[in-house]
Amino acid sequence: MRPTVKSLFRNILYLSALSLFIILAGYFILPGAGLGRYFNELTILTFVFLCICSISFVIFQRGQSRDPQSQTLHTLVSVSVKLLLEMVLALLWFFAAKKTSSGSVLMFFILYLTFSLFSVLLILKTLKNKSL
Repeated sequence: MRPTVKSLFRNILYLSALSLFIILAGYFILPGAGLGRYFNELTILTFVFLCICSISFVIFQRGQSRDPQSQTLHTLVSVSVKLLLEMVLALLWFFAAKKTSSGSVLMFFILYLTFSLFSVLLILKTLKNKSL
């Protein structure tokens, strides 16, 4: 396997481990805090954010095996697709599914920030080792 394919699998494995950690933490914390009814929402949102970040990583890693001009474009497209898919998710979550309680909104934005920070850190870690 090429190094980019190995790093893609490694990044998706890290992302899956983060998702599993979030679901397990929610399983133990939410009932104790009296928010047990949000566990199904947490599981659904975590899975959707996992899929969105995976798509973003695939686009980003695909660009790392190209020439330098294409790498920049793929990085931009990766971040843009992630942002657009998350905006669509927010639209569907808040307006179509009517999940507007304060707990649901807070959970959405915590997951959004967690997965966005994770994505940015992985992209920066990959780009740190690249020469310009």
